[in-house]
Amino acid sequence: MSASRRRSPRFSLPRRVVRADEAVARRIDRRRTGSSVDAFWRLLSGAADHGKLWFAAAAVLVALGKPKAALRGVASLGLASLVANVVGKSLVGGQRPVLTSIPLSRRLDRSPTSPSFPSGHTASAVAFAAGAMSESPSAGAALAPLAAGVAYSRLHTGAHWFSDVVGGAAIGAGAAVVLKAATRALSVARRSAAPAPTAESVELPVLPRGAGAFIVVNPGSGAGLGRPDPRPALAERLPDARVHELQEGDDIAALVQEQLGSTEPPRVLGVSGGDGTVSAMAHEARLAGLPLLVLPGGTFNHFAKAAAIASTEAALAAFEAGEGRRVDVAELRFPAGGGDAVTRTVLNTASVGLYPAFVAEREKYEDRWGKPVAAVIAAIRVVRSTSPIEVEIDGRRRSIWSVFVGVDRYYPVSVAPIERRRLDDGLLDVRILSAGRRPKTRGAVALAFGGRTDAFVARLPFLQGPPVIDAFTGDALSVRAGHVDPGYAHDGEASTETPGEGLDLRILPGALAVYSPRGR
Repeated sequence: MSASRRRSPRFSLPRRVVRADEAVARRIDRRRTGSSVDAFWRLLSGAADHGKLWFAAAAVLVALGKPKAALRGVASLGLASLVANVVGKSLVGGQRPVLTSIPLSRRLDRSPTSPSFPSGHTASAVAFAAGAMSESPSAGAALAPLAAGVAYSRLHTGAHWFSDVVGGAAIGAGAAVVLKAATRALSVARRSAAPAPTAESVELPVLPRGAGAFIVVNPGSGAGLGRPDPRPALAERLPDARVHELQEGDDIAALVQEQLGSTEPPRVLGVSGGDGTVSAMAHEARLAGLPLLVLPGGTFNHFAKAAAIASTEAALAAFEAGEGRRVDVAELRFPAGGGDAVTRTVLNTASVGLYPAFVAEREKYEDRWGKPVAAVIAAIRVVRSTSPIEVEIDGRRRSIWSVFVGVDRYYPVSVAPIERRRLDDGLLDVRILSAGRRPKTRGAVALAFGGRTDAFVARLPFLQGPPVIDAFTGDALSVRAGHVDPGYAHDGEASTETPGEGLDLRILPGALAVYSPRGR
């Protein structure tokens, strides 16, 4: 490697940097390594060309159940490559080392001709390893030696000066840090920018020491998530409340009816559990015309989050202050034996068709693969093993995969949106995943990724056609499936009851009073 460093015509390097480059070059030149060692460094350097090594590493991370680390690594690599090749080489650049004093066995098959500063290979290597480390420290630790090896290979093969490698490493690490910070800032901004759930504020009963409250606690909700047990807080803050711990075989409706028929019927109903348990108690509270105290204790707690009930502490503070809201719910109704009708109260969502099976399948893979990859696997498996359902929706015959119904509007526009921003829209948000003559591929894509991705896929050969997802709002919905049971679920729980020939849903604006903090 030439011991004379030529400076960039656009940017003069400090003399101490030039001297350091030349000193490192002479030191490496003096080393005598065997042909096998030289071949290894050449192979490693070539493997990192165009990011091939790191895309392979990303595939390995996905296979090992670390898709987030793989995605963050690739994203960091992309940003670092952009900065290094578009900005760095344009502003600094400079001549690469002259390969006059380096053995032929070290030289790359094809000498690079782009400007020297910075080392794009090093920037990509460090960015990928640092990006992966920001999501998975163990993955980053395993990748760090590989990244360091790629950086050294650029010196060993005479492709770069030492300052090129240091500059590339700084750009790579900086890209990973900036991307992580930007992701966090965007997440915070989106949370703060999202409109707070709104609903009519109401004054609710204040029950000193909890006297007059009947609270059901489901100890099985959210098992394994490390959530605090609400019972000590209830014993301390509401010692006079009647608290019942659900046992196997208990029926919430029967428990509430027993309390309502007692000599001192409750003035408030409370529940600690997940969305399914909360929904069951909400039904009884709505029928009895009583306010509901919700203590979030499940896996997702979608309703509690929508109502700004972040914790048991927040719920108890609202209860002690008598703060609450009137929120929309939906009534689900379907025929039962003997001409009677079964009714259920829906707090969040209801669905018909394969969506409950999709959710159950996705949950099998979420811990190992992460939600995006799990959604793809589940969508493919469920759609491949399922046939479309022929139903009548509001009097119109349709071939569908599933129907999603949200209480109030949900975001984004997908088969299964996840964010509810208001509690008082007075609307049902309906998403229908249509089947018809469309390929099953379209159904799987829309189920996993939503409407925007389906719109893109619809332009591909052999997959063209109108949108798979039909979205609209209304105040009622009727689904009829003849004598075929299409399967249905509401509030995250697949029903064990059959809806028979069909079901009806209607919005009930402001039908439920819930203790909820007003500070949001």
